Amino acid sequence: MTELLDDFENEDPFATAGLRLTVDLTALTENWKDMARRSGRARAAAVVKADAYGTGIEDAGEALYMAGARDFFVATVDEGVTLRLYAPDARIFVLSGIWPGTERRFFENDLVPVISSEEQLAFWMAVLSEYGDYPCALHVDTGFNRLGLAMDEAIALADDVSRPASFAPVLVMSHLACSDDPSSPINRHQLESFRRVSAAYEGIDSSLAASGGIFLGSDYHFDLTRPGISMYGGEAVSGMTNPMRPVVTAEARIIQVRTANAGQSVSYGHSVQLKRDSRLAIVSVGYADGYMRSQSSTGVPLRQSVPQGGQAFIAGRTVPIAGRISMDMTIFDVTDLPENAVRAGDYVELFGKNVAVDDVARAAGTIGYEILTSIGLRHERRYVVDDESDAI
Repeated sequence: MTELLDDFENEDPFATAGLRLTVDLTALTENWKDMARRSGRARAAAVVKADAYGTGIEDAGEALYMAGARDFFVATVDEGVTLRLYAPDARIFVLSGIWPGTERRFFENDLVPVISSEEQLAFWMAVLSEYGDYPCALHVDTGFNRLGLAMDEAIALADDVSRPASFAPVLVMSHLACSDDPSSPINRHQLESFRRVSAAYEGIDSSLAASGGIFLGSDYHFDLTRPGISMYGGEAVSGMTNPMRPVVTAEARIIQVRTANAGQSVSYGHSVQLKRDSRLAIVSVGYADGYMRSQSSTGVPLRQSVPQGGQAFIAGRTVPIAGRISMDMTIFDVTDLPENAVRAGDYVELFGKNVAVDDVARAAGTIGYEILTSIGLRHERRYVVDDESDAI
């Protein structure tokens, strides 16, 4: 009995998991370094919001910090508090800004709030009057109409001699709405608007470009760039061959391989009728794991770009989804593989080096960002470096 318990204790959870997620930290840091080189004279920050785009803010944040990143962007104060443990002397900007009751967490963890509205600005001025000098960033809207102070308001604030001396922004920033489309005239319009803002805050760092903006060229780089999706291997620019290394590989175990006859139907709604005798692999992944139902081969609306649905990779080739994806299971048609090439217990690659995450996204009618940030909690994670030579 003791020997049996010892065997259980030594069991590798990754080897036995129904869902596996491998994060290549070497690829992640090399992608960041690539974007830093493309940023020219500007420093490159690292955007690690949404749990580092689903890869894990602790491991990804530490790897990026060790690679040299010293400016980070998170969405919430909770993310900033977590990241501080792994990036001890980095500047960490919190994009959602500061709210009443969160001041202590900002100060204790040396987090920099990004001020994006009149209400936040008024509250921040009150905080400074009570606590004294503390850095912040100003987010200015140059045409996105999401977050940001109005341009006229931001420029007037820069010239306001009555503003408190303790109000000293360390960064002024904006965000491009169409950077994934280099031909969009909106990019140039926002650039010219941001130049006006940047000039008003002379001597203070400026930041406009996220991943797509970096590819637009040096005019958009200013002092600090903010690569995000590109670091994680996703496409930042539509219609351009993606130069980034894949970072995340998602795999799922085959529960059963079954045969079905021509004329029979598959999965919910019987929306697929088999045209030939088929072999079907039932795989332990579904929309509860972020494997979106909209990838189903049929029976779902709103998808046009990839009407046949999604694919996975196994035994050296891609295989299509058959029927509708359900909560915990997806069916793949493996008829065209050699009969002994696939068996229960094998793993299929959902996305990774052989199936690009953005191809999965297109099949689902969405973008790579959503696929990565929708990864469910049931994936057993493994972190590797040096092209999987060492696991973490």
